[in-house]
Amino acid sequence: MTSVAEARALMFGAIEAVGSEIAPLAQARGRTLAAPVIAKRAQPPFAASAMDGYALRAADTPGHLRIVGESAAGHAYAHPLRAGEAIRISTGAPMPEGADAVLIQEEARVEGDMLSAISVQSGRHVRAPGIDFRARAELLSCGRRLDPIALALAAASGASALKVSRRPRVSVLCGGDEIAPPGASPRSDQIFESCSFAISALTEEWGAQAFRSDPLPDDPDAIERAASEALRSSDLVVFVGSASVGPHDHAKPAFERCGAKLIVRKVDMRPGKPTWFATSPHAPVLGLPGNPASAIVAALLFLRPLIERMLGRDGDISLSHARLVSALPANGGREAYLRARTWALNGERRVEALAEQDSSLLSVFAGANALLVRRAGAGCIEAGALVEFLPLRGEPDL
Repeated sequence: MTSVAEARALMFGAIEAVGSEIAPLAQARGRTLAAPVIAKRAQPPFAASAMDGYALRAADTPGHLRIVGESAAGHAYAHPLRAGEAIRISTGAPMPEGADAVLIQEEARVEGDMLSAISVQSGRHVRAPGIDFRARAELLSCGRRLDPIALALAAASGASALKVSRRPRVSVLCGGDEIAPPGASPRSDQIFESCSFAISALTEEWGAQAFRSDPLPDDPDAIERAASEALRSSDLVVFVGSASVGPHDHAKPAFERCGAKLIVRKVDMRPGKPTWFATSPHAPVLGLPGNPASAIVAALLFLRPLIERMLGRDGDISLSHARLVSALPANGGREAYLRARTWALNGERRVEALAEQDSSLLSVFAGANALLVRRAGAGCIEAGALVEFLPLRGEPDL
């Protein structure tokens, strides 16, 4: 069997980044930058008031100044400010030439067109040009996923469209006579198919396009036809189920008849041992186990990094650390990923493995927010020890 790290390295060697395309800014949420975002000009491009009040020359304070105009956001005062003059100014409005300070509205005394100003230091309540960023500064790097804040920064740069990685096309196939589509009337010896829905949703969440099929029967010809079509239309094919060694596990032979070459046959992990990977003249293939927990764990460890590599990112997996709440027995010979709960307590992150770890239990997985990582051959771990975990839902590290 192949170790988790070795399997990922072999898969990475067979994956190439997809091409790029131009996306309008309004349609770029969740996409991955294929080129850096460079500022067209400074932000702000002028000295601006940070408060509502009066723009003036600090050298004229304290004193009585004549109010000669106004600078509002989007409507600058067009004349230089002379000695003894002030203008009313709004937050964000440009400072007039000659002004170097703002007297806030709450400290101002105004009678008619005369302002009685207390002493104000030069630079008070003034935002310098380029305080946010300078012209031609790199604001967002290639490979950055465009979340709402990144989109706002791209918009502030002046970009109306962005060069982004094309979303990889991922075909998600599943098979087995024992599964029926949700909503169907299953036989007494069938269960509802669920894995492909999780894998497709994760695929979309991670930045690719998922094309999910209805369950395929345990028929070699039907699987081969579906495999051939998926290989020709996809950047990556994922097959869920039919991944073990039983007489009805037809997926690997079907893909091999389509020209696929297995480079990972099994992975030394629990759950997820039947995970496999193949290359082909058209697209690579990732085979996932049929049990829900096994399929989702394998998808987290392999499918997500593969999608990230296709999008131009490094695909690295970052583990976090937490204090173990309850002791764990020695681990076996396979690297293990235990469904777990993690939470913060007194400024420290805690983690506890869930009691049930059977790979078919989807309800247990729904209650987990982390995978507690056990290395192959690891000994007993006492409560309070520092352990590694993989966050499942963006849980922050402390």
